[in-house]
Amino acid sequence: MNPYPPIADHGLVGDLQTAALVSATGTVDWWCTPRFDSPSIFAALLDSEQGGHCQLIADLPADRMTIRQLYLSDTAVLITRFMAEDGVGEVVDFMEPILDSAPSGVHRLTRIARVVRGRLPFALTCRPRFDYARAEHTLTLHDEHRAVFAGPGVDLHLQVSGTPALRASGDDVEARFTLSSGESAAFVLTSTDPGAAAPPQPSRDAVLDGFEECREFWLSWLRASTYRGRWHEMVNRSAITLKLLTYAPTGAPIAAATMGLPEQVGGERNWDYRYTWIRDGSLAVRALVDLGFTEEAAAFRRWLRDRLDAGDTASGEPLQIMYRIDGEPRLEEEVLTHLEGYRQSAPVRVGNAAADQIQLDIYGEAADALARTSDIGGIAGWRVFANLLDWLVDHWDRPDEGIWETRGGRKDFTYSRLMTWVAFDRGIKLATAYSRPADVAGWTKARDAVFTQITERGWSEKRMAFVQHYDSEVLDASLLLMPRMGFLAPNDPAWLSTLDAMGEELVSDSLVYRYDPASSPDGLRGSEGTFNLCSFLYVEALARSGRLAEARYAFDKMLTYANHVGLFAEEIGPSGEQLGNFPQAFTHLALVAAAMALDEQLDRAESRADRVG
Repeated sequence: MNPYPPIADHGLVGDLQTAALVSATGTVDWWCTPRFDSPSIFAALLDSEQGGHCQLIADLPADRMTIRQLYLSDTAVLITRFMAEDGVGEVVDFMEPILDSAPSGVHRLTRIARVVRGRLPFALTCRPRFDYARAEHTLTLHDEHRAVFAGPGVDLHLQVSGTPALRASGDDVEARFTLSSGESAAFVLTSTDPGAAAPPQPSRDAVLDGFEECREFWLSWLRASTYRGRWHEMVNRSAITLKLLTYAPTGAPIAAATMGLPEQVGGERNWDYRYTWIRDGSLAVRALVDLGFTEEAAAFRRWLRDRLDAGDTASGEPLQIMYRIDGEPRLEEEVLTHLEGYRQSAPVRVGNAAADQIQLDIYGEAADALARTSDIGGIAGWRVFANLLDWLVDHWDRPDEGIWETRGGRKDFTYSRLMTWVAFDRGIKLATAYSRPADVAGWTKARDAVFTQITERGWSEKRMAFVQHYDSEVLDASLLLMPRMGFLAPNDPAWLSTLDAMGEELVSDSLVYRYDPASSPDGLRGSEGTFNLCSFLYVEALARSGRLAEARYAFDKMLTYANHVGLFAEEIGPSGEQLGNFPQAFTHLALVAAAMALDEQLDRAESRADRVG
């Protein structure tokens, strides 16, 4: 029996400062606290034996019940339902959003078991393992309803309180109880500082109040969305996911909730994605603005301006590709050799050595995000922005590691050059539109030089397409962003030819590979699946190019790869399984962009048809 559930067999709950994954069988097998990038207390996804978990499940043999998992509509309240001949019960998981702008040392995961018909037995097993399962812990039972786990040398306690009686099982706790129709039980898992008082026994009223507050928060938050398109449910779920993956105290979105999940089972592409990428965050700003969530976009822009002001980077550049959620630039990478990895996919990495890579595209994505408002921080903000572009004038023409963070050496990547063009273009437009002081002539000269270089050196007459880098004939799906960024019109013959070439080489039944590692070695062993971000970028590019039938088919096909609650990981493997860190913000922001572009083009086509008719 495989002890690891599929990566996609999870739902996500969170409080806007941390998040947990709950498997489709009611097991919390991933939770890092008090921040997204803190060490884990549950990490069974990376080691089923040592990682730690909290399971709350109907206590029946698997062949005697059917289990279904779903979200309450338009919320982050997760329900795992158990259906058997004896009755129907469910576990409700939620974390109350923390609306204070300050980081909190207290985070609560509430788990409610209830029976809606008949009678069912339940079992709870709570086995925390602090500091990625590196730290021992002690258990203190204050009474039969309250327990505290403390890890020596770990500045964190886990309090567990429940309405059913708890009993020790070694240094862990468990509970067994039976509920009849209309009855419920609750457990509250609270991560706290060591000095916190022992938890109270949860009261029915307090638990229900927390549930209602959580539900109402998400319903209220979604009311700000301006999306009225055809894919309302999937766009809302993606918006909620992006919000869940954003650290509220700073406005910094993380790339994914997890670390170490493999892009290929048994492979070595097992990265830590619990940090803020300039690229991902900037593109998320565009998606959030387009949906009407201006507060989140403004918060990220403030965070981004703070990074420019700080200037202290591991790479020595004005910006680096990623930071911790509090803006710390140092993300030393280490291998957790004591963890076997998801389905024995080692090494398990924490931290990310790619932080000191040079990736020039981030300046374009940052400029695009900042340019989506007339106020980029007042006089001081404009000076920082203008100084950045002045610096880029002298530094854009360099090889770099590229968007995919390959570890095969620096090259002249076409996408990197494309985004430096975007940086100059956005700066010129802002300076002109708002009469800001700037070296517009110097920026214009640089922008035009980038354009000329890309069209001369990034174009392959042999492939009749723009290619990955100047010394290659390899295609790269990152260039699907060319029309969106305004570099080429979506009906430009050079672009349509590139789109055709990508369709022939990178697309497999509407799923899109980033590039071909066999043709463009990235310094790593093994292969990878199709990249969900690129699949949605392909939909958007098809839609903008007027190929609406292809675009709609590809989009609808991609949606069938979502998991049971509408979430996506990073990649789709050869057998259709989701792979990589989960859920991935990049995928969900691209889904939003694809849906909105497709809606726009379909509306135009229908309007034209109505006028003709």
